Amino acid sequence: MTAKIFTTALVICFFALMVAVGVYCRKHATDVDGFVLGGRSVGPWLTAFAFGTSYFSAVIFVGYAGQFGWNFGLASTWIGLGNAFIGSLLAWNVLGRRTRVMTQHINSKTMPDFFQKRYGSNALKIAAAIIVFIFLIPYTASLYNGLSSLFGIAFDMPYWVCILAMAILTGVYVIFGGYMATAINDFIQGIIMLGGIVAVIIAVLNQNGGLMASTEALATAENGGWAYTSFFGPNPIFLIFVVMLTSLGTWGLPQMVGKFYAISNEAAIRKGTLISTLFAIIVAGGCYFIGGFGRLFITPEKVAEKGFDSIIPSMLSELSPYIIGIVIVLVLSASMSTLSSLVLTSASTLALDVFVPSSKKELSEKKKVGMMRWLIVLFILLSAVIAILKDSIWSDFVFIAQMMGVSWGALAGAFLAPFLYGLYWKKTTRPAVWVSFIYGVGLMLIQLLVSMKVIAFDGGVLGFIFTNSLYSGVFAMVGGLVIIPIVSLLTQKNKPQNVDEMFACYDAETTVPMSKSLNEK
Repeated sequence: MTAKIFTTALVICFFALMVAVGVYCRKHATDVDGFVLGGRSVGPWLTAFAFGTSYFSAVIFVGYAGQFGWNFGLASTWIGLGNAFIGSLLAWNVLGRRTRVMTQHINSKTMPDFFQKRYGSNALKIAAAIIVFIFLIPYTASLYNGLSSLFGIAFDMPYWVCILAMAILTGVYVIFGGYMATAINDFIQGIIMLGGIVAVIIAVLNQNGGLMASTEALATAENGGWAYTSFFGPNPIFLIFVVMLTSLGTWGLPQMVGKFYAISNEAAIRKGTLISTLFAIIVAGGCYFIGGFGRLFITPEKVAEKGFDSIIPSMLSELSPYIIGIVIVLVLSASMSTLSSLVLTSASTLALDVFVPSSKKELSEKKKVGMMRWLIVLFILLSAVIAILKDSIWSDFVFIAQMMGVSWGALAGAFLAPFLYGLYWKKTTRPAVWVSFIYGVGLMLIQLLVSMKVIAFDGGVLGFIFTNSLYSGVFAMVGGLVIIPIVSLLTQKNKPQNVDEMFACYDAETTVPMSKSLNEK
């Protein structure tokens, strides 16, 4: 009983703090720039933690860590390291500075808005906004996965109550405080995630006598083996595809790239790069490392019966009730941070890129912000309803589950290449962007049909590509990187006329103190 009181108190304090931050930040959310981007003045710690907490949700902690830990053993740690060095370190170095400079120069607030202003096409903006709307809703709904089993360990309450509580409280602080509230709460939630994952690692390893004893137990377990303790695991090729999708995919996700729009200055970018990378090493590396020991805590029969999402809860069920209380808050932090980022991205995209331009009269800043707040309510309600129905009425409805699986690949496949080339290559053309959109979304829709067993490919290249959404997602992203330059070179007549003026922002001179840069003379 004492442990349950402890867990309940932790959850109540956590929720109260999140709401208090939202109310405190309402002064930063009076206009569009403040509500969506925090006035482009967010420092390195807040931006880095916002990036990291949006990256790593309960889907990774409960779902991916269990699934890939089961498939690859301790080698699944490579996924977390890939997330840190490709998805964080390299993303910040390649995208961070250029995104901040160009989006401010062309006054872009969302990714679809970037496509319109960079490529001179309103149709591209609308198409991108529709893609965001269609694929972010199921992705948002998937964040609730895993909460039911973990809350079942600590509380006797229905799953739908957990979902509604999380959805309502997230909505409150996002609606009140906008981006600044999400950034501050992401920082708090990130601290909780760091402390929680360290506590879980220590507790799980101690159940089998420490690191060396746990590793030996995994190697000699009846459903384990030395392959699951080897450097690259039993299936290195599949492992590489998982690393690529979960790491490179962040480069094309609007809720991730949007963090670079808001960062304040050069020093913040340098510090944010380091902080974000270290955060990913600990959180992502720790999640997948712990997942690698899953075979010590559950049988193959139970996994076949209850699915991969049951692995991590089974691993945690024998821990101290106080550790479980910390884990509950950890998972809430991971879920709410990503949820707030997704709904803010969805609402701002739909409002600024579709509804505001279609309005017959000029809307004030107050009305634009009000529109986004109502859309946030709509997005949160939609995702919560989908998650609740999927767990009950739609539990056997394959479309919803598979739609969640292809969302990441569709978004990254459509947007990664046009955005990256748009920042670096003047010769990128509108037709090339259209082909990338069609290719990325089209490939993942075919994957959806394959997953639902509507169509099938027996062997060959297509059979390999559509093995699952991880494989097809990687082909969607990499294919776009190849398609853009080829189509662009063939369609140079469709290159935007003012591209030199847009890229002039990178050549603008700035003065810095000698402590920051030595005088070459």
